[in-house]
Amino acid sequence: MPHSVSPEADSSNAAAEETMVDAPAPVNDGVGQGTDDDITMAETNVIPAAANGEDKKDVKLEDLFADVESDDEFPSSRPLKDEFSSSPAAAASPMDGAVPMKASDPELLRIFYQRFFPWRYLFQWLNHSPTPTNDFVHREFAFTLQSDVYLRYQSFPSSDLLRKDVLRQLPTRFEIGPVYTTNPRDRKTLRNSSAFKPLAKELCFDIDLTDYDDIRTCCDKANICNRCWQFITMAIKVVDVALREDFGFRHILWVYSGRRGAHAWVCDKKARTMDDQKRRAIAGYLEVIRGGAQSGKKVNIWRPLHPHLSRSLKILAPHFEADVLESQDPWADSTRAEHLLSLLPDKALNESLRRKWDSSPGRASASKWADIDALAKSGASKSLDAVALRDAKQDVVLEYTYPRLDIEVSKKRNHLLKSPFVVHPGTGRVCVPIDTRRLEDFDPLGVPTVQELLEEIDSWSGGGGENDGDKEEAAAGDEKGKEKAKSGGGNLQDWEKTSLKPYVEYFRSFVLTLMKDERDPRVKREREESEAMEF
Repeated sequence: MPHSVSPEADSSNAAAEETMVDAPAPVNDGVGQGTDDDITMAETNVIPAAANGEDKKDVKLEDLFADVESDDEFPSSRPLKDEFSSSPAAAASPMDGAVPMKASDPELLRIFYQRFFPWRYLFQWLNHSPTPTNDFVHREFAFTLQSDVYLRYQSFPSSDLLRKDVLRQLPTRFEIGPVYTTNPRDRKTLRNSSAFKPLAKELCFDIDLTDYDDIRTCCDKANICNRCWQFITMAIKVVDVALREDFGFRHILWVYSGRRGAHAWVCDKKARTMDDQKRRAIAGYLEVIRGGAQSGKKVNIWRPLHPHLSRSLKILAPHFEADVLESQDPWADSTRAEHLLSLLPDKALNESLRRKWDSSPGRASASKWADIDALAKSGASKSLDAVALRDAKQDVVLEYTYPRLDIEVSKKRNHLLKSPFVVHPGTGRVCVPIDTRRLEDFDPLGVPTVQELLEEIDSWSGGGGENDGDKEEAAAGDEKGKEKAKSGGGNLQDWEKTSLKPYVEYFRSFVLTLMKDERDPRVKREREESEAMEF
C-alpha cells in the first residue's frame, strides 16, 4: 500500500527509549503543589446509567493507592482474592478448569492493567515527550466503571498516577479526549467558564461494520467474520492513502475496536492543532456514502471524477471483484437485485436484465454484473447513454466498497474515543494497533483475548522470571549480565511473553518515530503552516 506507516526501531531510537521514563510532574509546574488534593483523582463528572443520588466522597492519597501492588508482587496471573473481587466467579481461575470469567470481570481487568497494558508507551504517545508536558497533564480521560457510571474530565500529572487510578477503579474501558487550555479537573474554578476549551486532539476516524449491514450478506449487527472484515480493509486503504497523499499526514495509527470496526488516530502536530472547521472540511472531503440502510441511491458525485475518487476506484476495483461479487454475492436474491437495477439509468436495459435474471433463479452476482455490459452491447436499449451507464456502474462500485465513516467522530476536538489496548467487554479482545504494512494479514478473530493472555503467561516456559543476580550484574555494568538480561527470561515484560508482543512492539516503534519527529525543528514550521491550511 503506498506511503504506509513504516515505524523506525533503529539503534538510535532504542537508545532514546532507555531515557524515556514516565517522570512525575515537577512540584512547581503549575499542575499541583504535591498536596493530597492535587494528586487524587481529577474532579469527577458522573453520568450514571441509574442515578443513586449519592455524591462521591473525597479520597485521600493513602486511601487511593494503598491497595495497589507493584508488578513484582504478581508471580502468577491467577486471580487473587481481595477487595477487588465483585463477582461470584472471581474465586475461580480460567486456568483451573472452571468456567472462564467474563472479560469485564474485575479480577481479569486488574491483572491485565497490572501486567500487560503498555502504560509507558501510551504516555509517550499522548505526551509527545519523555517527561510530562501539558499534552498529557491537561488531557481528558473518561472512565466507564463496572456500575455503568461514566466519569469524565479525569486528568493526571503523570502516567503512573493514571495507571494507579485505573487499577483502583478497574473501569471496563477508558476513553481519551482532548488537551484543554487548563487542567480538566480545575475547570470549575475558572471565573470565566469560556476559558476552558479544547486546544488539541488527534484527528480521528471511526469505521463500523454495522454501517455495512445493507450490503454484507455473511453477518449483521455485532457479528463479524473474515469475509466482511474485508470492508474494513478496503476502508483503511482508501482513507490512509488519502490522508497521506492529499493532506501530507505521516503519523496515522489504526486500531482495532475489539469487535467490529477500526479507529484511526492522526497524530501529526498539524492535525492535532486543527480547529473544528478544518476537521469538518477533511471529514467532508472523505465522505461519499450518504443515507441510511433504507435510503435509495447513496452516491451522488460530480463528473469528471475528483482525483481522490479516481484513485479510490483503482484501489477498490480488485476488492469489488473478489470480496463483493464473489464473496458477498450481494444480488443473489431478487430483492437485492432490484436495488441494483434501481441504480442503473436506463429503463429498457433494466427490463431486459430483469427478464434474464427471472429466468435464471440463483444466478450469481458476478454473472449479473457481467450481464449489464453484455445486454448493453447487444442493443437491448436503443436510447442507452453509454457514459451515463459507465458513471452509474462506478457509483455502484463506490456504494459497495467505499468507506462508510461515522463522520461525527471526526468533526470536533472534544469528541472522546476508546483508548488503544483496552479490553472490549463483550468479546474480551484487546484493542490492538493494526500494522498497515501487513494489512491484508490482519485477522480480527485472531486478536488475543484477555483470557488467552492469562493462559499464555501461566504456560510460558521461556526462563521463568527475572533473576536477581542478572539484575545486579546488569546494574553494575557487567557485560555478561547485560547480555543475560537481554537474551534470557530476565527483564522480559509480561506482554513480551504473549501473543500481545507484536502489537505492543508496533505501537512502540510508532511512538518512537512520532517523538523523534516532534523534536525536529521542522515540526514547528508544519504547525505554523497548518494554521494557514485552506480546504
